Amino acid sequence: MKIAVIGTGAMGSIYAARFSKAGHDVIAIDVWQDHVDYINKNGLLIEGPDGQIIAKKIRASTNISDVKGCDFYIIATKAMKLEESIKNLKDQVKLNSPIITIQNGLGAGNIISKYMPKNNIILGVAEGFGASLKAPGRIIHTANKQIRLGSISKKTRENELQNIVSAWRSGGLKTEIYENIEQLIWEKLLCNVTLSGPCSIFRCNVKELFNKKEYWTFALNCMQEAYAVGLAKGIPFSFDDPIDYVTDFAKRVGSAKPSMLQDFEAKKQTEISFINGAIPPLAAEFKISTPFNNNVCKIIHDAEKRFR
Repeated sequence: MKIAVIGTGAMGSIYAARFSKAGHDVIAIDVWQDHVDYINKNGLLIEGPDGQIIAKKIRASTNISDVKGCDFYIIATKAMKLEESIKNLKDQVKLNSPIITIQNGLGAGNIISKYMPKNNIILGVAEGFGASLKAPGRIIHTANKQIRLGSISKKTRENELQNIVSAWRSGGLKTEIYENIEQLIWEKLLCNVTLSGPCSIFRCNVKELFNKKEYWTFALNCMQEAYAVGLAKGIPFSFDDPIDYVTDFAKRVGSAKPSMLQDFEAKKQTEISFINGAIPPLAAEFKISTPFNNNVCKIIHDAEKRFR
């Protein structure tokens, strides 16, 4: 298959490398010229749970028009770059082209559906998937549990989804189709709301957040606000105790640093508006108070203004 990956940070690079090693024709689009040049000259080097992968047959470009004629398109940018990416992509692809994105937080489906038909939009959740970009062309892949994909429309053809999942599996990525992808997105959101914003404002990793009582209590309050909104929206959570759920997740990731904290420490724009910041506007519809998430957002937004 011919596959386009738009945004080759840590996650996008792993997808591109694994698809390429599986024999697919991969075009990688990124704005970082040094990264693009390195990929074209040396390939992508992934050091991960399955050993070292070197993918030398990827064609990389900074020009979005190079993606025409692909079987499907993966947008692997940060959430705040998603709308810009789909705006640039929409004129290069056919309206029936499958668009896949795996994002942190909420809103990806709504953003893409402003520009593309809903029955071709596939969202995903990456579980236990740790990665970081260390240098142009070099990625550290620390964990690889599973990826679950699902369409936001019931009109998506089953065989089309199966073909896409087969391509992911061919790259050695455990991938499943999930009928209610919104449920999974919300369940991951609870974990992200608990860890991403709080770790960033307290400038600590997950283990440090969990081990300091006042930090962890604050983080759980952020989560409980999000959980209340999810229940109000009718999200069918797969668990009855959200505290147990996010606590188990925090224990499993140990001393990991959320990507938001990594961006915050690097003085980059974060995904706060799509994670903790997604909760207050939704909560207002149900008259649910969100003081903890409001506080997290204010601290991070104020800091981001100083980064510019």
